[in-house]
Amino acid sequence: MQIGDLIRRAGRQYGAAPALVDGARVVSFAEFDELTDRLGTALLARGLAPGDRVAVLMPNGIDGVVTYYALAKAGLVRVPLNARETPHELAFKIEDSQARALVLAGEPPAETEFVVPADELPRMIADAPAGPCDVRRDPEAPFRLAYTGGTTGRPKAVVLTTRSELAEVANFLVDLLPDLRPDSVMLHAAPITHGSGAFFLPHLVKGAANVIVPKFSPEAFLQAAEEHRATTTFMVPTMIAMLLEHPATAGADLALERLCYGGAPIATTVLQKGLEVLGPVFTQLYGQAEAPLAITCLQPWEHTPDRLTSAGKPYTFVEVQVRDAEGRVLGPQEVGEVLTRGPHTMSGYWRRPEATAETIEPDGWLHTGDIGRWDDEGYLHLLDRRHDVIISGGFNVYPREVEDALLSHPAVVQAAVVGLPDEKWGERVAAAVVTRTEADPAEIERFCAGRLAGFKRPRAVQVWSDLPTSPVGKSLRREVRDRMLAGSTREDV
Repeated sequence: MQIGDLIRRAGRQYGAAPALVDGARVVSFAEFDELTDRLGTALLARGLAPGDRVAVLMPNGIDGVVTYYALAKAGLVRVPLNARETPHELAFKIEDSQARALVLAGEPPAETEFVVPADELPRMIADAPAGPCDVRRDPEAPFRLAYTGGTTGRPKAVVLTTRSELAEVANFLVDLLPDLRPDSVMLHAAPITHGSGAFFLPHLVKGAANVIVPKFSPEAFLQAAEEHRATTTFMVPTMIAMLLEHPATAGADLALERLCYGGAPIATTVLQKGLEVLGPVFTQLYGQAEAPLAITCLQPWEHTPDRLTSAGKPYTFVEVQVRDAEGRVLGPQEVGEVLTRGPHTMSGYWRRPEATAETIEPDGWLHTGDIGRWDDEGYLHLLDRRHDVIISGGFNVYPREVEDALLSHPAVVQAAVVGLPDEKWGERVAAAVVTRTEADPAEIERFCAGRLAGFKRPRAVQVWSDLPTSPVGKSLRREVRDRMLAGSTREDV
């Protein structure tokens, strides 16, 4: 089965019912099938071939979703880009993925063979011949590339296949959203390029509408949720905190059955307030780009006071283990690395065989890099991330990338970047630096503004006389973080 088969079947079964809603614009299931057919055909007519990578840089909206699934029907490999990243960051991903085409709203951050401005899409669709666009590819061939990062801080592209995508849909329908029905409504308040996009296909195949909010704000969310009687949504913890702080939330007339959250640590106080204000609708998702949104989940009825810090239990078709450094499978209360295995996991990292071999074992077990433990009832608890990745506002921040930006400052000779707890953002980026001359921390923060996306910039820079290092001279980020939390800044005074 191909992804296009799901779209065609939904078009036949649900016809004129609304599949996508964005403000006043409504696209039916049958229209969505036709739009994706026509755009897929138009892209192939421009000289693209199945297997070519196509980078997409679009805001939340119907055109972006149509583009994503036109690529699927045409056998083209989607490379979703995050509009919050800088042109330098976007250019790296376009070049690394070897994208032949770029579909975007705005100015191209890098050269590609084909550039398709968003305002050309309606004409391309109108001019394309009617009829199915149905390129059949090997289920193990790349379907999309999702960029992540690692210990070096250099982004890596996770290769997800058609097999991965279909398995992810199955995981959602079996465990996460078993009660989906044609009158269900998914409200996409978070970026579709991020976790929210994973909810599109499960709703589509069940005949449920997908409503899109172009940009999140508590006001926009509440208005759309009430108007469309949204039953499901996905948020990162930062969005939940903002929603709960809004005075209109407590009195809102909401039909939510599931508020799924993930992508970052959530403060227990925020979750407790959410349960008080919105009721037992919360579902935690634990996953990562390499195992999209499906390692464990904590169901609404499992959000009891003693389990709010748990990541839940494994999905039905997902295996999870906790192992020690020697590879021994651990039991309850023993701390080790979390590994997972299932048909939804990545096939590897794009053009990085060594990193793939380090992450995926020959029998399919995937090293998550997360440290955790089981409790006595079989719930997983995450304790830390082995590779020091910071998650701020639901976005991954890789310390080495931020350190490289800091080290490009003429006064900075050493830098260590860590994540500190933050009730709103989950974590905030903080840095300790050693300088060769007297330097103003505020000026160093401003220096980073032109080099890093907003969610990656240090929110606090401390100037230290030296940094704790290992015997081989590597910065000990854990010790830096511990000292910052303890209030020992080691500033030169």
